[in-house]
Amino acid sequence: MLPSKRAFTLGLAALALAATAQAQTALDDILKAREIKIAVPTDFPPYGSVGTDLKPQGLDVDMATYIGGKLGVKVELVPVTTANRIPYLQTRKADLVISTLGKNPEREKVIDFTAAYSPFYIAVFGPKATAIKAPADLAGKSIGVTRGSVDDMELTKVAPPSTELRRFEDNNATVSAYTAGQVQLVATSAQTAGTVMAKHPQLGTEFKFTLKDSPNFIGVGKGEDKLRTRVNEILAEAKKSGELDKMAVKWLGRPTGDLPQ
Repeated sequence: MLPSKRAFTLGLAALALAATAQAQTALDDILKAREIKIAVPTDFPPYGSVGTDLKPQGLDVDMATYIGGKLGVKVELVPVTTANRIPYLQTRKADLVISTLGKNPEREKVIDFTAAYSPFYIAVFGPKATAIKAPADLAGKSIGVTRGSVDDMELTKVAPPSTELRRFEDNNATVSAYTAGQVQLVATSAQTAGTVMAKHPQLGTEFKFTLKDSPNFIGVGKGEDKLRTRVNEILAEAKKSGELDKMAVKWLGRPTGDLPQ
């Protein structure tokens, strides 16, 4: 190997080692500063939104506050969008991302993940007075769904032949049909249902059963094993104590169920 090429290679290796060493300081830095920056959504109820008091609220916000409390540090909530939440973690504008983040191989190349902390799901929702617990109970009922959506595909798989599936062209139309009483039930995401529950409490809308489940994970900087391990310990304790279920029932209308580690 030529000296210059060898020096260049050694230089890259040194940078990689330095980055790894730096990457392991997040938990120590947080405890030293007694503050943690956690990225949360503020436009995605019931996981994160802005309340009437102009303060962030939602399941992800509660989770962030809970983790900060268990670490014994102040929590700085950092509002993020779907597009910038991972870059915020990579550039250390946030120490953790708690923002309905799903885990996939592409994301695992650039950040690490804790165990799952909450479900993110598509489900059937309807008034408490309408007894629905399983797909078979949809027989003879009318249900609204957005045409061509994942909601539509999953509902079509399980709905009995006598179910009246009413397909609408967009999500707003689907929700409007349900809130106007044009259909008895609606198949949609927990996010959309949470908004309906908040805006139309008189309907008594509740979760009926899940069509598709996709859990949420907490994003951690790549190589931050100490921080990831500590957060996993907090999540395990919260699951055992019932705190995770309590948050899920409060914001999603159902317990967490089985969550992947």
